[in-house]
Amino acid sequence: MTSFVLPHEVHGDGAHKVFAVHGWFADRSAYAAVLPDLDRTSFSYALVDLRGYGEARDAAGAYTTAEAAVDLVELADRLGWERFSVIGHSMGGAVAQRLLAVAPQRVRRIAGVSPVPASGMPLAGEQAALFTEAAHRAEHRRTIIDVTTGGRRPAAWLDRMVARSLERSDTKAFRAWLDSWAGEDFSADVAGSEVPALAVAGALDPALSPEVMRQTWMSWYPRARLAVLPGAGHYAMDETPLELIRTVEDFLRADETEGADEAAEASGPRASGEAGAGGPA
Repeated sequence: MTSFVLPHEVHGDGAHKVFAVHGWFADRSAYAAVLPDLDRTSFSYALVDLRGYGEARDAAGAYTTAEAAVDLVELADRLGWERFSVIGHSMGGAVAQRLLAVAPQRVRRIAGVSPVPASGMPLAGEQAALFTEAAHRAEHRRTIIDVTTGGRRPAAWLDRMVARSLERSDTKAFRAWLDSWAGEDFSADVAGSEVPALAVAGALDPALSPEVMRQTWMSWYPRARLAVLPGAGHYAMDETPLELIRTVEDFLRADETEGADEAAEASGPRASGEAGAGGPA
């Protein structure tokens, strides 16, 4: 069977390799607002389109986070990336955590931006109907985006986000992805992972809030960090791009210094930390 190659684009030529994985509502263009200000000397960023999105809109597949993790490992092999970090937004955050189970020895760091927990997000009642019907109803997509950004964003931006979502995703794949990221619980497979893990939560996001991150991400990963962006909701790439870049890249750069620090403190306990918009503690 021929393996599938995720459509992708690489920005930068730095030694630290990083995948950027989009969420449920967009393809790799979700990261467009942060591209101009990334550190392309320190990092090489590979932005990917998951199956059912963007250039992979017509790609067949199971449309699951587990399949996406395998696709990323295959792409890493093709790019010659032995080890890499992963940034994942929302659904993409669940994909990043799947990599902790699929290829833990190859993952340097993971950073989730409003990441869906590895335990999923069980939906019921009206909420379940809202999300399920969003596959076919643009107004439901708009409602979800509006609510998860605190009801504070301009109507034109909401309309643009919905239009991009409809244009860049396949309806059937969009619906199938929901069953995976919302309904699957693989937390037992990743809890206790020693890979450094940053969760970036928007203070205006009622769905994947800082408190949700404390109950999930912070409780599972011994080397976890939580950064809260006061001015962001669920879409920090658009809402607070500069704060997001600084927070995530500071976390990624720490990979170069923490090894020495941990060696010096080998006899002491590791502690989780929490920080505000200035970056991980």
